[in-house]
Amino acid sequence: MTTLVITVVGDDRAGLVSALADAIAEHGGSWGRSQLAELAGVFAGIVTVDVPPGRAEELTAALEPLAGVLETTVREAPGPRGAAGGPGGDTGAPVLPRASYRLELVGNDRPGIVRDISGVLTAHGVSIDLLDTRTGPAPMAGGQIFEADITLRPSEQTDLTALRGALEDLAGELMVDITLETEGDLP
Repeated sequence: MTTLVITVVGDDRAGLVSALADAIAEHGGSWGRSQLAELAGVFAGIVTVDVPPGRAEELTAALEPLAGVLETTVREAPGPRGAAGGPGGDTGAPVLPRASYRLELVGNDRPGIVRDISGVLTAHGVSIDLLDTRTGPAPMAGGQIFEADITLRPSEQTDLTALRGALEDLAGELMVDITLETEGDLP
């Protein structure tokens, strides 16, 4: 199977997911992971799709008529890291699962908060697998509250003690609450 990563953006309206799902199914595709949401009146998302070898171009072409209603971008997934043919190459060593961590952040919203968090994570060799953010009114304090749920995947070289220290320092600078906990092993 060939794995495709499809991004979609369009003005929010009923039937967008159905139109995308119809095209995928009609070309032998199997819907995999997805994150789809309405944000400020715009529908946006990303979907992984497995298609039989040789049908990827067919599916890509089938998505073109959706243009104007749902803009799509399709690219082939590179494969798992460390696997034969994927980034990292085939080293002969098994690809071992790495622990996944969940980072929760809650505090007053301010410009640059995502930049500051992602900068600390990058400096410690941590990849973001999932970033879910939202803002809302701050009860009793006025202003806006910023909340983030982030699923992280540290590299093998990441010093978790140093990462925790850097996140605690950042929490103090930003005056936010940060919680980092393990989610177990993921392949």
